[in-house]
Amino acid sequence: MRYFVTGEQQRKALLNALVLMFLGYIVLLWVSNGLMYFHRMSLTPESVIVYYLGSEEQFTQPRSYEGMLEVSHFHLFSMGMLAVTLTHLMLMTDFSVRLKIWLSGLVYASAIADEAGGWLVRFGHPLFAYFKIGAFVLLECSLAALLFVVITAMIRARARIKQSGSEQAG
Repeated sequence: MRYFVTGEQQRKALLNALVLMFLGYIVLLWVSNGLMYFHRMSLTPESVIVYYLGSEEQFTQPRSYEGMLEVSHFHLFSMGMLAVTLTHLMLMTDFSVRLKIWLSGLVYASAIADEAGGWLVRFGHPLFAYFKIGAFVLLECSLAALLFVVITAMIRARARIKQSGSEQAG
C-alpha cells in the first residue's frame, strides 16, 4: 500500500496491472453474487419469503438457524475483507473525500443490511422481504460504483504511466 500513499503507483506499471487484474477478479465475484441471488430468488417479496420461510406448495423447508449462521459466518468475514480492500484502494484515488466517505459508508451499511435481511425475513416478519430486496440492490449498486471508481483511477494511472514512459523515452 505504500505505493499508493507515496504516489509511486503512477510509475509502477506492474503494480497497476496487478491491481487491475485483482479488480477484474472482483468484477467476476460481483457478477457471481448477483447470479447466486437470482438463482435462489427474484426481486419479488414472494420469492424472498418462499426462500427463507419455505413453501408447502413447492415442498421446500424454511432456512434453518444453523444453516443461516454458517452462511452469515462466512459472509461477514468475506464481505468485510472485500469492503476493506476495495475502500482502502479507493482511499488512495484522487476522487473527492466526500465521495470516498459516502461510498465507503454505503458499501459497509448495505453489506450488513443484506446479511441482516435474510435473518429478519426468517425470524422477524415476512414483510422484511422488501428490506432484503432493497439491501441486495443497494449492495450490488454500491459495489459496482466502488469498482467503477477504483478501476477508473487505475486506468487513469496507467495512462499517466504510459505518458511518462513515452516522455522519458523521447
